[in-house]
Amino acid sequence: MSRQDPTLFENGRPRNWGAPGTAGATIAAGLVFENVSHDYDGVVSVRDMNLSIAPGEILCLLGHSGCGKTTLMRIAAGVERQSRGKVLINGHEIAGDTAFLPPEKRGVGLMFQDYALFPHMSILANVMFGLTQLPKSEAKTAALSALGRVGLADYAEDYPHALSGGEQQRVALARALVPRPGILLMDEPFSGLDKRLRDSVRDETLAVIRETRATCIIVTHDPEEAMRMGDKIALMRQGRLIQHGTAAELYNSPADLFSARFFSELNQLQGRVTSSGVETPLGVLPSEELETGQQVDVCVRPQGVILNTAGLCGVPGRIRSKRFVGEVDLLSVVVEGIDQPLQARVRAGSKWEMGMDVAVTTDPKDVLVFPRPAPQV
Repeated sequence: MSRQDPTLFENGRPRNWGAPGTAGATIAAGLVFENVSHDYDGVVSVRDMNLSIAPGEILCLLGHSGCGKTTLMRIAAGVERQSRGKVLINGHEIAGDTAFLPPEKRGVGLMFQDYALFPHMSILANVMFGLTQLPKSEAKTAALSALGRVGLADYAEDYPHALSGGEQQRVALARALVPRPGILLMDEPFSGLDKRLRDSVRDETLAVIRETRATCIIVTHDPEEAMRMGDKIALMRQGRLIQHGTAAELYNSPADLFSARFFSELNQLQGRVTSSGVETPLGVLPSEELETGQQVDVCVRPQGVILNTAGLCGVPGRIRSKRFVGEVDLLSVVVEGIDQPLQARVRAGSKWEMGMDVAVTTDPKDVLVFPRPAPQV
């Protein structure tokens, strides 16, 4: 990777964003997918994807295993070529019907799930690996600077096996960032860490990404991780984009039942829209812009199940079980007309006990209503 002028594109082709080892932050790049589809031997993995990531934005690609999120990331990197559609960086087509820029010319950094460190090479040599076109002294300076940024400059002469999982993750991050890519792609970067390490390493990684100001796509199947790290979240299912927005938008206004279930546990009830609202076994709940007579699925988050003393406001219920799980008690509440017991979360140490009769109401902010799909013939 040679030193280059600061122009982002030359003859319509992306340059690398800044010279390794120089002062200053990365020049972030915008990334756009236009009607991108991909298949493996006829099996569709990505379907008609339209997605835009702004310069400097951290986007979390979220979804179950096999939904196409890693494939989409590999398409952005140039490791895979889409079947249809275009990929653009800063408005310039880098992959499509008329162009295909190889990975090494895209200004994109890629951090693998298993870190892919070379065991026979020192930490410093691992970070220097992609800087072969720089003079060795300059490559070493750039690599040491990147290791310093992740707090590992003192370990430069050690080997990967001597480091913890969290430290190896930071080495991989330094190696991905040392060429100062305009876009950084991270595939499940924290999945190999235990929970104790994961939170701290995730926070450290996020701080480094913010400092470099690179545009970043993080692939994850963990909704909490996506909400903690992403400026925006793109939720995928079976190769399709289901919803794209901030964590608050996806949590408070999910596009459908799948989106709602991805971000929280739900009590699901059947309901029918009337002129008064949605009739359910928990009483009449508010309805918004729903047609009278429509059959709906009513979802209540566990924290939205409100318990009162028996005989007060609410429908009658009885506590079947109570489990202490730290900060909250998990209650199972039987209500007539509901096939499955309601799951409720209340503050630990509450007065509610197994066998108690209660009155059950709901908190409107934790109630979601979705039109029920018509039965397939």
